[in-house]
Amino acid sequence: MAKLSQEELLEQFSEMTLIELSEFVKAFEEKFDVEAAAPVAVAAAAGGAAAGGAAEAPEEKDEFDVILTGAGDKKIQVIKVVRELTSLGLKEAKDLVDGTPKPVLEKVNKEAADKAAEALKGAGASVEVK
Repeated sequence: MAKLSQEELLEQFSEMTLIELSEFVKAFEEKFDVEAAAPVAVAAAAGGAAAGGAAEAPEEKDEFDVILTGAGDKKIQVIKVVRELTSLGLKEAKDLVDGTPKPVLEKVNKEAADKAAEALKGAGASVEVK
């Protein structure tokens, strides 16, 4: 097997859905016995110490839920977007859209939540990010 360059790997990842990427990260963590976590706590602790004991800033939320609150007029388009975001089958995606309000994605980062909400709104759905 030929070794892929960093750019080739990034190109492959850019073609994956969020669910596929999440599954890949889990498999990578298991195979190499590592944890993919950003070192933000160290930076926050250093910033807090530099403030000289001032009141600590509230922690920024890093996990969000994307909740479908309504399908709107273009229900078929919304079902298609739900399938793209979740890799659900047609029946499961339809049931999710029919049973609103329902979470589409849970415990995702801010960027993924915003992209998912934008895609759903673009299809005509009403969405809430919590």
